[in-house]
Amino acid sequence: MDKFYIITNTAKDKNLEITGEIEAYLKKCGKQCKVQPAERKQEGSFHYTDPDMIPEGTQCILVLGGDGTLLQAARDVVHREIPMLGMNLGTLGFLAEVDKNSIRSALDQLISDDYEIEERMMLLGTVYRGEQIIGRDVALNDIVISREGSLRVVRFNNYVNNEYLNSYNADGIIIATPTGSTGYSLSCGGPIVSPNAAMTLMTPIAPHTLNTRSIIFPAEDVITVELGEGRRQDTEKGLASFDGDTVVPMVTGDRIVIQKASVSSRILKLNHLSFVEILRQKMGNN
Repeated sequence: MDKFYIITNTAKDKNLEITGEIEAYLKKCGKQCKVQPAERKQEGSFHYTDPDMIPEGTQCILVLGGDGTLLQAARDVVHREIPMLGMNLGTLGFLAEVDKNSIRSALDQLISDDYEIEERMMLLGTVYRGEQIIGRDVALNDIVISREGSLRVVRFNNYVNNEYLNSYNADGIIIATPTGSTGYSLSCGGPIVSPNAAMTLMTPIAPHTLNTRSIIFPAEDVITVELGEGRRQDTEKGLASFDGDTVVPMVTGDRIVIQKASVSSRILKLNHLSFVEILRQKMGNN
Protein backbone atom coordinates (compact mmCIF):
# COMPACT_ATOMS: atom_id res chain seq x y z
CA MET A 1 0.00 0.00 0.00
CA ASP A 2 1.20 3.48 -0.87
CA LYS A 3 -1.70 5.90 -0.24
CA PHE A 4 -3.12 6.25 3.27
CA TYR A 5 -5.81 8.36 4.92
CA ILE A 6 -6.14 8.83 8.69
CA ILE A 7 -9.42 9.49 10.51
CA THR A 8 -8.78 10.44 14.13
CA ASN A 9 -11.05 10.74 17.14
CA THR A 10 -9.62 13.91 18.65
CA ALA A 11 -11.00 13.01 22.09
CA LYS A 12 -8.75 9.94 22.11
CA ASP A 13 -5.72 11.59 20.49
CA LYS A 14 -5.57 15.13 21.82
CA ASN A 15 -3.32 17.46 19.86
CA LEU A 16 -3.09 14.68 17.23
CA GLU A 17 0.16 13.45 18.77
CA ILE A 18 -0.16 9.80 17.76
CA THR A 19 -1.68 10.78 14.44
CA GLY A 20 1.33 12.98 13.71
CA GLU A 21 3.74 10.15 14.52
CA ILE A 22 1.92 7.80 12.13
CA GLU A 23 1.81 10.41 9.38
CA ALA A 24 5.52 11.17 9.79
CA TYR A 25 6.47 7.48 9.72
CA LEU A 26 4.46 6.78 6.58
CA LYS A 27 5.95 9.77 4.78
CA LYS A 28 9.42 8.71 5.92
CA CYS A 29 8.74 5.38 4.22
CA GLY A 30 7.87 7.21 1.00
CA LYS A 31 4.08 6.85 1.33
CA GLN A 32 1.33 9.43 0.85
CA CYS A 33 -0.83 10.31 3.84
CA LYS A 34 -3.66 12.75 4.62
CA VAL A 35 -5.44 13.39 7.93
CA GLN A 36 -9.05 14.26 8.81
CA PRO A 37 -10.18 14.68 12.45
CA ALA A 38 -13.52 12.97 13.16
CA GLU A 39 -15.81 15.68 14.52
CA ARG A 40 -19.57 15.77 14.85
CA LYS A 41 -21.16 17.51 11.87
CA GLN A 42 -24.54 19.20 11.96
CA GLU A 43 -25.06 19.50 8.21
CA GLY A 44 -24.46 17.34 5.18
CA SER A 45 -25.09 13.69 4.39
CA PHE A 46 -22.28 12.41 6.60
CA HIS A 47 -22.05 12.04 10.38
CA TYR A 48 -18.41 12.66 11.33
CA THR A 49 -16.19 12.08 8.30
CA ASP A 50 -16.64 13.84 4.97
CA PRO A 51 -16.03 11.09 2.38
CA ASP A 52 -15.52 13.66 -0.38
CA MET A 53 -12.32 14.82 1.32
CA ILE A 54 -10.69 11.42 0.86
CA PRO A 55 -8.36 11.64 -2.16
CA GLU A 56 -8.98 9.42 -5.16
CA GLY A 57 -6.70 6.40 -5.19
CA THR A 58 -6.57 6.07 -1.39
CA GLN A 59 -5.81 2.43 -0.61
CA CYS A 60 -6.25 2.32 3.16
CA ILE A 61 -8.07 4.28 5.85
CA LEU A 62 -6.52 4.19 9.32
CA VAL A 63 -9.13 4.89 12.01
CA LEU A 64 -7.67 6.06 15.33
CA GLY A 65 -9.92 5.88 18.38
CA GLY A 66 -11.87 2.77 19.25
CA ASP A 67 -14.73 0.60 18.09
CA GLY A 68 -17.13 3.55 18.17
CA THR A 69 -14.90 5.65 15.94
CA LEU A 70 -14.56 2.79 13.47
CA LEU A 71 -18.34 2.30 13.37
CA GLN A 72 -18.86 5.99 12.65
CA ALA A 73 -16.23 6.02 9.93
CA ALA A 74 -17.59 2.84 8.34
CA ARG A 75 -21.04 4.37 7.92
CA ASP A 76 -19.66 7.57 6.41
CA VAL A 77 -17.15 6.12 3.93
CA VAL A 78 -18.77 2.80 3.02
CA HIS A 79 -19.63 3.95 -0.50
CA ARG A 80 -15.96 4.69 -1.19
CA GLU A 81 -15.20 0.94 -0.76
CA ILE A 82 -11.80 1.61 0.83
CA PRO A 83 -10.43 -0.96 3.33
CA MET A 84 -10.22 0.30 6.93
CA LEU A 85 -8.00 -0.62 9.86
CA GLY A 86 -8.99 0.33 13.40
CA MET A 87 -6.31 1.43 15.86
CA ASN A 88 -7.54 1.23 19.42
CA LEU A 89 -6.56 4.19 21.62
CA GLY A 90 -9.12 3.33 24.29
CA THR A 91 -10.23 0.19 26.12
CA LEU A 92 -11.06 -3.31 24.89
CA GLY A 93 -12.32 -3.48 21.32
CA PHE A 94 -13.40 -6.20 18.92
CA LEU A 95 -13.27 -4.08 15.77
CA ALA A 96 -10.19 -1.93 16.37
CA GLU A 97 -7.56 -4.65 16.04
CA VAL A 98 -4.34 -2.69 16.61
CA ASP A 99 -3.43 -1.32 20.05
CA LYS A 100 -1.08 1.60 20.76
CA ASN A 101 1.91 -0.66 21.31
CA SER A 102 1.51 -2.38 17.94
CA ILE A 103 1.02 0.59 15.63
CA ARG A 104 4.52 0.59 14.11
CA SER A 105 4.47 -3.14 13.32
CA ALA A 106 0.96 -2.80 11.87
CA LEU A 107 2.13 -0.04 9.53
CA ASP A 108 5.03 -2.21 8.40
CA GLN A 109 2.60 -5.02 7.58
CA LEU A 110 0.43 -2.68 5.52
CA ILE A 111 3.43 -1.31 3.65
CA SER A 112 4.58 -4.85 2.82
CA ASP A 113 1.04 -5.88 1.78
CA ASP A 114 0.80 -8.48 4.56
CA TYR A 115 -2.92 -8.37 5.32
CA GLU A 116 -6.34 -9.81 4.54
CA ILE A 117 -9.59 -7.98 3.76
CA GLU A 118 -12.88 -9.07 5.33
CA GLU A 119 -16.22 -8.03 3.85
CA ARG A 120 -18.57 -7.14 6.71
CA MET A 121 -22.32 -7.15 6.15
CA MET A 122 -24.25 -3.95 6.96
CA LEU A 123 -27.92 -3.22 7.62
CA LEU A 124 -30.20 -0.65 6.03
CA GLY A 125 -33.04 0.59 8.20
CA THR A 126 -35.96 2.69 6.93
CA VAL A 127 -38.45 4.20 9.39
CA TYR A 128 -42.02 4.75 8.14
CA ARG A 129 -44.91 6.78 9.52
CA GLY A 130 -47.75 5.55 7.38
CA GLU A 131 -46.26 5.58 3.89
CA GLN A 132 -43.91 8.47 4.62
CA ILE A 133 -40.21 7.81 5.23
CA ILE A 134 -39.13 9.73 8.33
CA GLY A 135 -35.62 8.30 8.69
CA ARG A 136 -33.09 6.06 6.97
CA ASP A 137 -29.51 5.04 7.71
CA VAL A 138 -27.07 2.13 7.59
CA ALA A 139 -25.42 0.28 10.46
CA LEU A 140 -22.40 -2.00 10.74
CA ASN A 141 -23.17 -3.29 14.25
CA ASP A 142 -26.86 -3.04 14.98
CA ILE A 143 -30.13 -1.17 14.83
CA VAL A 144 -31.88 -0.90 18.20
CA ILE A 145 -35.56 -0.10 18.63
CA SER A 146 -36.28 0.89 22.21
CA ARG A 147 -38.61 2.86 24.44
CA GLU A 148 -38.14 6.56 25.08
CA GLY A 149 -38.67 8.28 28.38
CA SER A 150 -40.36 6.63 31.35
CA LEU A 151 -39.34 3.21 32.61
CA ARG A 152 -42.09 1.06 31.14
CA VAL A 153 -42.14 -1.67 28.56
CA VAL A 154 -43.25 -1.21 24.97
CA ARG A 155 -45.15 -3.64 22.77
CA PHE A 156 -43.41 -4.67 19.57
CA ASN A 157 -45.07 -6.36 16.60
CA ASN A 158 -42.55 -8.24 14.47
CA TYR A 159 -42.76 -9.38 10.87
CA VAL A 160 -40.39 -11.28 8.57
CA ASN A 161 -40.80 -10.91 4.81
CA ASN A 162 -44.20 -9.29 5.49
CA GLU A 163 -45.34 -12.39 7.42
CA TYR A 164 -46.35 -11.94 11.05
CA LEU A 165 -43.83 -13.48 13.47
CA ASN A 166 -44.79 -12.50 17.02
CA SER A 167 -45.58 -9.70 19.46
CA TYR A 168 -44.24 -9.11 22.95
CA ASN A 169 -43.60 -6.47 25.58
CA ALA A 170 -39.96 -5.56 26.15
CA ASP A 171 -37.58 -2.69 26.74
CA GLY A 172 -36.47 -2.98 23.13
CA ILE A 173 -35.29 -5.13 20.23
CA ILE A 174 -31.80 -5.39 18.75
CA ILE A 175 -31.38 -6.25 15.06
CA ALA A 176 -27.69 -7.06 14.69
CA THR A 177 -25.20 -8.11 12.05
CA PRO A 178 -22.61 -10.83 12.72
CA THR A 179 -20.15 -8.00 13.44
CA GLY A 180 -22.57 -6.61 16.02
CA SER A 181 -23.13 -10.01 17.65
CA THR A 182 -20.28 -9.27 20.10
CA GLY A 183 -21.83 -5.94 21.15
CA TYR A 184 -25.17 -5.01 22.70
CA SER A 185 -26.83 -8.19 21.43
CA LEU A 186 -24.32 -10.33 23.33
CA SER A 187 -24.97 -8.47 26.58
CA CYS A 188 -28.68 -9.22 26.16
CA GLY A 189 -28.11 -12.95 25.76
CA GLY A 190 -27.66 -13.14 22.00
CA PRO A 191 -25.27 -15.60 20.33
CA ILE A 192 -21.79 -14.83 19.01
CA VAL A 193 -21.55 -15.22 15.24
CA SER A 194 -18.47 -15.27 13.04
CA PRO A 195 -18.12 -11.71 11.65
CA ASN A 196 -17.76 -12.77 8.01
CA ALA A 197 -21.03 -14.72 8.08
CA ALA A 198 -24.16 -13.45 6.31
CA MET A 199 -27.16 -13.47 8.65
CA THR A 200 -29.27 -11.20 10.83
CA LEU A 201 -29.89 -11.56 14.56
CA MET A 202 -33.03 -10.47 16.41
CA THR A 203 -32.45 -10.18 20.16
CA PRO A 204 -35.06 -8.85 22.63
CA ILE A 205 -34.04 -6.48 25.43
CA ALA A 206 -35.53 -7.55 28.77
CA PRO A 207 -38.66 -9.22 27.32
CA HIS A 208 -41.60 -9.76 29.68
CA THR A 209 -42.03 -13.39 28.67
CA LEU A 210 -40.27 -16.65 29.46
CA ASN A 211 -40.05 -18.07 25.94
CA THR A 212 -38.66 -15.16 23.92
CA ARG A 213 -35.09 -15.70 22.76
CA SER A 214 -32.75 -14.52 20.02
CA ILE A 215 -33.62 -15.63 16.50
CA ILE A 216 -31.20 -15.88 13.57
CA PHE A 217 -32.48 -15.18 10.05
CA PRO A 218 -30.88 -15.49 6.60
CA ALA A 219 -29.29 -12.23 5.48
CA GLU A 220 -31.82 -11.86 2.64
CA ASP A 221 -34.82 -11.78 4.99
CA VAL A 222 -36.52 -8.42 5.56
CA ILE A 223 -37.45 -7.70 9.19
CA THR A 224 -40.14 -5.21 10.16
CA VAL A 225 -40.63 -3.99 13.73
CA GLU A 226 -43.77 -2.00 14.51
CA LEU A 227 -44.25 0.04 17.67
CA GLY A 228 -47.50 -1.16 19.27
CA GLU A 229 -50.04 0.49 21.53
CA GLY A 230 -49.52 0.95 25.24
CA ARG A 231 -51.38 -1.05 27.86
CA ARG A 232 -54.03 1.65 28.10
CA GLN A 233 -54.18 1.94 24.31
CA ASP A 234 -52.31 5.20 24.50
CA THR A 235 -49.53 6.40 22.23
CA GLU A 236 -46.10 5.04 22.99
CA LYS A 237 -42.83 6.75 22.15
CA GLY A 238 -39.71 4.94 21.00
CA LEU A 239 -36.37 5.40 19.29
CA ALA A 240 -34.60 3.70 16.42
CA SER A 241 -30.84 3.91 16.97
CA PHE A 242 -28.23 3.14 14.31
CA ASP A 243 -24.91 1.90 15.74
CA GLY A 244 -25.66 3.80 18.93
CA ASP A 245 -25.36 7.12 17.10
CA THR A 246 -28.08 8.33 14.73
CA VAL A 247 -31.50 8.31 16.41
CA VAL A 248 -34.94 8.48 14.76
CA PRO A 249 -37.95 9.14 17.09
CA MET A 250 -40.89 6.75 16.67
CA VAL A 251 -44.49 6.65 17.97
CA THR A 252 -47.20 4.00 18.05
CA GLY A 253 -47.93 2.76 14.54
CA ASP A 254 -44.50 3.66 13.16
CA ARG A 255 -42.48 0.80 11.74
CA ILE A 256 -38.89 0.22 10.75
CA VAL A 257 -38.01 -2.04 7.84
CA ILE A 258 -34.55 -3.58 8.18
CA GLN A 259 -32.72 -5.44 5.44
CA LYS A 260 -29.24 -6.29 4.29
CA ALA A 261 -27.60 -3.17 2.83
CA SER A 262 -26.41 -3.20 -0.76
CA VAL A 263 -22.98 -2.07 0.48
CA SER A 264 -20.56 -3.69 2.91
CA SER A 265 -17.63 -2.50 5.00
CA ARG A 266 -14.14 -3.67 4.13
CA ILE A 267 -12.13 -4.34 7.29
CA LEU A 268 -8.38 -5.03 7.20
CA LYS A 269 -7.15 -7.99 9.21
CA LEU A 270 -3.48 -8.27 10.15
CA ASN A 271 -3.16 -10.99 12.76
CA HIS A 272 -4.15 -13.97 10.53
CA LEU A 273 -5.75 -15.61 13.57
CA SER A 274 -8.95 -17.61 13.25
CA PHE A 275 -12.19 -16.26 14.67
CA VAL A 276 -12.10 -18.99 17.30
CA GLU A 277 -8.60 -17.96 18.45
CA ILE A 278 -9.55 -14.28 18.61
CA LEU A 279 -12.68 -15.13 20.56
CA ARG A 280 -10.71 -17.27 23.00
CA GLN A 281 -8.25 -14.43 23.63
CA LYS A 282 -10.96 -11.79 24.04
CA MET A 283 -12.87 -13.94 26.52
CA GLY A 284 -9.69 -14.49 28.52
CA ASN A 285 -9.97 -18.27 28.37
CA ASN A 286 -6.27 -18.93 27.86
